[in-house]
Amino acid sequence: MKADVLIIGGGIQGCATAHHLAKAGASVIVVEKDYVARHASGVNAGGVRLLGRDMAEVPLSKASMQMWQTLDDELQGDTGFRAAGLINIAADEADLDKLRAREAAMHAAGHRHERIIDRDELRERLPHVSASCVGGVMSDIDGHAIPYKSTNAFRLAAERHGAQILEGTELLALRRVGQSWLADINAGRIEAETVVNCAGAWADRVALMIGDNVPLSHAAPMLMITARMPHFAGPVVGAVSRQLSFKQFENGTVLIGGGAKGFADRAANRTRLDYAKLADASRTTIEFFPIMARVVINRMWAGLEAYMPDNLPVIGPAVNAERAFHAFGFSAHGFQMGPIVGKVMADLVLTGECGFDLAAFRIDRYDRKVL
Repeated sequence: MKADVLIIGGGIQGCATAHHLAKAGASVIVVEKDYVARHASGVNAGGVRLLGRDMAEVPLSKASMQMWQTLDDELQGDTGFRAAGLINIAADEADLDKLRAREAAMHAAGHRHERIIDRDELRERLPHVSASCVGGVMSDIDGHAIPYKSTNAFRLAAERHGAQILEGTELLALRRVGQSWLADINAGRIEAETVVNCAGAWADRVALMIGDNVPLSHAAPMLMITARMPHFAGPVVGAVSRQLSFKQFENGTVLIGGGAKGFADRAANRTRLDYAKLADASRTTIEFFPIMARVVINRMWAGLEAYMPDNLPVIGPAVNAERAFHAFGFSAHGFQMGPIVGKVMADLVLTGECGFDLAAFRIDRYDRKVL
């Protein structure tokens, strides 16, 4: 098989890249060892979050947020996106001090999408929040989507433009021969001019095949979903300094996250839950929202996710090979950035430029410096 571009990994970054490349007329093959959206891109909390981003990510996240507003039309599919707003709750005055310091830094950088809310507005928007909470910070344009639907919407759009998605197809070897990349897979061989590494928790292995070394780790962030209950929360909810994250869907169920991690077994391609940490997450949720003490948990799960030491992703060209690019290591906050990362990767492949400063996301940012 031959293609202009080989993409390794069928998560949202890989499928979005495939969509933008195929739409531009490139021939694209995506190889996915399991099935599209099998891991982090299909089982995350679905937060479409600009609020609280690292300053280096804000320009990309802003651009992606604009894309989310019309993404269903662009993809001719249902992502499940809802612009419900997002509030990070301040539990005490120390939290408010942190928010004021961040607000000053954000304003100095020209960003005004985050706004501090006082106790009264917090109560107005979240009537069932604990009486001890003193305020928070809000982004009105944030919201949530359905991860599996969103990733597959990109996949289907890419296929409509001619991309090939090969599921159950494992990359066995990858090497540069002349002006081409040769990829050995369990179903034969693929030859491509360009390779894009979107392999998620396995991306460090692919990077080594390309020639780049990276200190990637992996973990298993856990989630719980409840039985239906009366509607009490419109916005997505987080906290300034505690592990709290949840959203209530239109059917009344509540998805609870917060970043608690289970046991990740990358070699066996599976995860295992840590019930003690899930219990801690439940207690934290009840502290902030006593109404949650009545809830029944229906299901719990975890997904394999890739993490960088600084929690910033790798986005950009390889440093030790030609016609190779990386997009991975999103450290449990890459879902919202999927649309813009796909466009950035396509622009880099097609033109060598993307219009964003990617210096903070270089794959070699941890390489030793020789003095």
